[in-house]
Amino acid sequence: MLAGDEMRRRQVVQLAHAARAEEHVQPNGVDLSLDAVWQFAGAGALGVDNAARTLPAQAELAFGADGWLELPPATYGIRYAEWVAVPVDCGGLCFPRSSFLRMGVYVPTAVWDAGYAGQGSGLLVVSSPYGVRVQRGARIAQLVLFRLTEPAHAPYRGQYQHEGR
Repeated sequence: MLAGDEMRRRQVVQLAHAARAEEHVQPNGVDLSLDAVWQFAGAGALGVDNAARTLPAQAELAFGADGWLELPPATYGIRYAEWVAVPVDCGGLCFPRSSFLRMGVYVPTAVWDAGYAGQGSGLLVVSSPYGVRVQRGARIAQLVLFRLTEPAHAPYRGQYQHEGR
């Protein structure tokens, strides 16, 4: 596993809030912050090949003038504020910050492939019956990278490469 300091030295994550960089670097990874939240506004479809993939429509939620957003219990799509470039000799996993879990909120994620670069997106599930209040820019998840036994010979080149910019 790469330490947070090594991830910073290798410039894996370009922090959206550079002035607060020290808060983002953790012993075992780097915290990612919230940039956008949306509700799903339709059904998606996933077939055998990419031609049969349809992402659902999204309805982006507006943060208040104070930067806060009230989220009732539901599943939301999110985008992280940071640009991530996973080295070809690493893979990544993202985990919710423990503060979120203690509030009844979690951030499930998929694998971050070797060679992926972009402003990643994922899910935010509010399971607390009381909802949650979250501020844009809040650190909500921690990206953890692990070394592969050898660099990927075919790094990620999928449709989400360079997403978010």
